[in-house]
Amino acid sequence: MMRKNDLRAVLYWVVGLTVALLALGLVIRNERIYQMDRGAKRSAQQWAKIVEQTVPDFDVVLTTGVLSAEARNHLLRLRNAGDVFRFKLFDRNGTVILISDDLENLILPKYDSSKDGIGDDHAGGIRTPIRDQVLAGTPYTELHQGDRPDRPSVYSEAYVPITHAGQVIGAVEVYVNQTEITATTRRSLTIIVGAVTAVLLLIGAITAYLFWQRLRQQRRSDDRVRYMAKHDVLSGAMNRTSFGEALSQAALRTEKKGGPAFSLLCIDLDKFKEVNDSLGHAAGDQVLRIATQRLKACLREGDQVARLGGDEFAILLMGLSTTASVTPLAQRIVQTLAAPFELSDQRVYCGGSVGIAIYGVDGTEAEDLMIKADLALYRAKSDGRGTFSFYDIAMDRQMKSRRELTRDLRDAILTGQMSVHYQPLHGSDGKALMGYEALLRWQHPDRGNVTPAQFIPLAEETGLIDDIGLWVLRRACTDAASWPPPLTVAVNLSAAQFTRGNLVEQVSQALADSGLPAGRLELEITESLLMNNSEQVMKTLQSLAAMGVSIAMDDFGTGYSSLAYLWRFPFNKVKIDRAFTHSLVDDPKVGKIVHSIVTLAHSLDIRVNAEGVETPSQMAALQEHGCDELQGFLLGRPGPLKGLTHAGFIEGQTHATRRGEARESLFASLPMDLPPTPPNR
Repeated sequence: MMRKNDLRAVLYWVVGLTVALLALGLVIRNERIYQMDRGAKRSAQQWAKIVEQTVPDFDVVLTTGVLSAEARNHLLRLRNAGDVFRFKLFDRNGTVILISDDLENLILPKYDSSKDGIGDDHAGGIRTPIRDQVLAGTPYTELHQGDRPDRPSVYSEAYVPITHAGQVIGAVEVYVNQTEITATTRRSLTIIVGAVTAVLLLIGAITAYLFWQRLRQQRRSDDRVRYMAKHDVLSGAMNRTSFGEALSQAALRTEKKGGPAFSLLCIDLDKFKEVNDSLGHAAGDQVLRIATQRLKACLREGDQVARLGGDEFAILLMGLSTTASVTPLAQRIVQTLAAPFELSDQRVYCGGSVGIAIYGVDGTEAEDLMIKADLALYRAKSDGRGTFSFYDIAMDRQMKSRRELTRDLRDAILTGQMSVHYQPLHGSDGKALMGYEALLRWQHPDRGNVTPAQFIPLAEETGLIDDIGLWVLRRACTDAASWPPPLTVAVNLSAAQFTRGNLVEQVSQALADSGLPAGRLELEITESLLMNNSEQVMKTLQSLAAMGVSIAMDDFGTGYSSLAYLWRFPFNKVKIDRAFTHSLVDDPKVGKIVHSIVTLAHSLDIRVNAEGVETPSQMAALQEHGCDELQGFLLGRPGPLKGLTHAGFIEGQTHATRRGEARESLFASLPMDLPPTPPNR
């Protein structure tokens, strides 16, 4: 029988042990909550730092509410980074402007409280006490357990302020999944409660074990966060920020410590946009990953490669500081990118261009080297793509001249420096006037006459060709409406005018406003336009032909001519390139080619125009071969509207019968077997 003292001792021991266990449980619980709060806050701050560093124009998203496609793609990749499974963005007033669930939208949606449940937010924003704390610059964390069936059983909401230029411009609410660490802690606590006698002996070891487990998990999370902060998520290469740091460090090390010199390579994939647009972003991402692996395979130990964004890459070559030493590697990069890219279900070709700047030769500042490597890349692309180019001082002068010409071109559109001249088109006899071709002219007040060969490519690159082309079309239709019918006017179209998708409406409006009948308008296009988006071009040309407008193929017989163009597209006329006309008399082979073109065109009810007629012998040879229309300096030079006399016009003359519908194959629904896009587009 237990004595009273023994019973009291046991009671004291039980009470003491219970108090100790309760105290231990309370300590463990408080420590668990503290560690979870600390870990959630740390994960949220690191995630927010990644967003600030990697998402393009993140400050613009918070301050203006404009979300670009590139920023959206970055946020989509970061939506489930590490322990983060959800996030919200708030503006500087604490109002929600974006929930990660709504990232499918390119425009930031207005907050809808019904999507998030009652009690999470008040009036679509942060609760006032929390808001004041967060927007004052202090993070805040809340722990949740089992309050939502659609969320982890244990998670934290961490509010992190976002600053820019020393000012708080908004906040991020990051949802951190803490189920795993909570489960680990609870399992350990269950073991402690189940083995009362062992808990006091093992408490130190268990605490140490839990601490080590937490450290290891946190270390893995930290490593992942650091990796994502310095690397491109898609390709695994360095990102722009980390590459810029590496470039600056290399320049500083070389300058101050006499380290090895280096070279900087900027690389673009030449046809990546075509792959991305035609095959989709998944195929584009696959091409970028393959390209990254190929670039890494070309490098030596110590070299570094980065994806700067889009299809732009950069490489830091340590120890190579002469053109002779860099050239072999640049050639290898061009060759490896020229090889076909084997995707999951098809083969595509991209190719790449490389621009090179050498430290100590082209510059010593990181930013300066990057600019000059970009200039060299631009020249490589201008030289035909699929090649490499070293920077030289002439590039600066060339780019300065180009910028000045671009500025002057914008002014020319606004100040009326441009005009339309008209070159007569004659019948096969060289006398009967059939119509005119509209030719754009630019009389610069200081530069004088600027040729179309100088400013048309620049207008296409800068996007000014849209406004210029529409102006020429409307001007030509208005002028031609004043000529005696049935004189026609031919207007050249650029590829850029087809990409907007409203060309048919523009032509229809120009005809309606001018009063020119559609049958008196002829639109000229080049073969290069047909080589990309041929189905879209086909639909546009068919719509124009249905209006009664004539379609002509300009410069036929050069470049990448394909008979499929004559077969599939609704051409009424082909224009033989002036190069054939110039060589017609001296080279019998050219005569055979011209004769074949004329015979083929006539068999398809297509008229033939010969450009560049400058001598009587050339005109006689073209007449002998059966050309329907002649054009050149021998018959008439381009001139302004007020100088047109319509000499050779015969009242009541009629033009040849227009061509009917374009030929369609039994297999017209299948892709056309056209030649590949030329290297120099």
